Amino acid sequence: MPAHTLLFWATLPILLGVVLYQIGPHVLIPASVHEYAGFKVLRSLFEETHCFASVTTLSTGLPKAECFSVTNGRFSRVFNDDLIKQDASYDAVKDTRSGYVYPGLWDGHGHLIQYGELLNSVNLFGSGSMAEVQDRLVKYKADHPEEGTHQKWIRGVGWDQANFNGNWPSLSDLEIDEAFKDQYVMLDRVDVHCIWVSQKVLDLLPSPLPEVPAGGEIVAKGVFCDNAMEMVLEHYPKPDKDRKSKFVKDAMIELNKLGIVGMHDAGVVPVDLDLYEHLSDDADWTVRVNAMVECNERNTFCPRDVKKVSTPNGMFHVRSVKLFGDGALGSWGSAMIDPYSDKKTSTGSLLVNATMLSALTQNWAAQGFQVNIHAIGDLANRLAIDAFEISLKLQCPDITNLRQCQQEKFRFRIEHAQIIHPDDQRRMLELGIIPSIQPTHATSDMGYAESRLGEQRTADEAYRMRSLLPLGPVLGSDFPVEPASIFEGMYAATTRRSPRTGLDPSGGKTGWYPEETLTVEDALKGFTINPAFGAFLNGNAGVIQEGAWADWVVLDQPLEGLDLEDLRKVTVRETWVGGKLVYQRRD
Repeated sequence: MPAHTLLFWATLPILLGVVLYQIGPHVLIPASVHEYAGFKVLRSLFEETHCFASVTTLSTGLPKAECFSVTNGRFSRVFNDDLIKQDASYDAVKDTRSGYVYPGLWDGHGHLIQYGELLNSVNLFGSGSMAEVQDRLVKYKADHPEEGTHQKWIRGVGWDQANFNGNWPSLSDLEIDEAFKDQYVMLDRVDVHCIWVSQKVLDLLPSPLPEVPAGGEIVAKGVFCDNAMEMVLEHYPKPDKDRKSKFVKDAMIELNKLGIVGMHDAGVVPVDLDLYEHLSDDADWTVRVNAMVECNERNTFCPRDVKKVSTPNGMFHVRSVKLFGDGALGSWGSAMIDPYSDKKTSTGSLLVNATMLSALTQNWAAQGFQVNIHAIGDLANRLAIDAFEISLKLQCPDITNLRQCQQEKFRFRIEHAQIIHPDDQRRMLELGIIPSIQPTHATSDMGYAESRLGEQRTADEAYRMRSLLPLGPVLGSDFPVEPASIFEGMYAATTRRSPRTGLDPSGGKTGWYPEETLTVEDALKGFTINPAFGAFLNGNAGVIQEGAWADWVVLDQPLEGLDLEDLRKVTVRETWVGGKLVYQRRD
């Protein structure tokens, strides 16, 4: 037989494999075809296969596996190694495998640029006194002599007046020594709903100060809360493109260390959306971002400034908008139906009135955007649910089941969903409104929540988790407000105890309202499958199955059966995004 004929017959299986490989993702190929030598050879060239002690897929098709293959950044096969099992040496091979794999983790509510900025500013979280805050500021200034100028303010976040004997900070507290008397300083409260500024910053504002806008308050000289913050922020020298790019890169490095492969960025202004889209093709962009639009002027309608985005590599998405209903509980800013128990003269602050909130929701929904509303107090949550219900009725007039309209078309969300009247909890369940919950907010607030709300209101309304489980809650951290650790969030959700101390408010181990705890499985879904559904990314993210993005984390131990006390201390061995290793722990 001529040599060229031999070459043809020798290469035919490979050529056939090429054709089958190219069309394989689009047509059903009989299993026997996969055994052709050409297909096997080609698959070995294009696929990369990984095997571990176990793989938790969160897929209904194959909940547990041992191996998977990756092609072009997606899972192409997920399987148990049955061929090896037929070999007498299977047990020995299995014993050599290590690592327990789970789908890549998602944080359902965080702030990417702000997190990166925190990494490049003064970290005041956990400071227990004014003296400690001042000490951290002095040390930071010594290490960053170039900051504190009109062009580059000293920034920081994490102070809490509860640690200052309940007294709000003041301008004089920032005149620490001679080096600080002429510094431009702006420090965010722990919940980022108030800012505390120095005299040099205050001097930039008109004197006397203009009328405080609705939904805002100046609670002490130099301390501006909620909508009043805009009076200062318009003078703030915002970081330029290069500095923001550094913030993004630094933040993603830290998130990957925690096993985070994706996050919902809860409020991104148009100029930063453009920056994100530009950066998302870069090799340093290692976290998938689902961004919520925040107009340049908060709580407005700006469709001409934004567009829906879903990049081909799956690293950046825009199809939702963020609105703001009220302030935060810690600064008495959350909008309540009845007055605060420890401040009888106040019911908090609405950042937008009911009519405007409903109109904005309808307008954005008409443009095809998912609407996510920040709501903490029970009044703010009621108004958010009202706005959603009206919009669903208007957008789906031919659908009698509004829950179907909600789940299939809009997936409206309440960001935080912290204090909800029982009547409105029932309405959420009827409509299918998605609660976006940060479990560590409950454990951070549990020390003072009852004093704000009273025992009965807390028991009936506050920090529901298990009660809202049928809605598939999206879990997150609200980083940098809370630590970004998913495992601390899972600990808070499963124990209702502080991840920092392991204790509840009484100093015990019972947990704060333990009837609202989640199981480890529920919490894991809250940081994987549920965020995927809540961003219209189900089938692509939060699961290990054929066709999904090849994102996974490797742990040293399985989460199933792990002592809950050890859960908050879990560290990640490896993080993979799109089939690429983005983090590996150095033991």
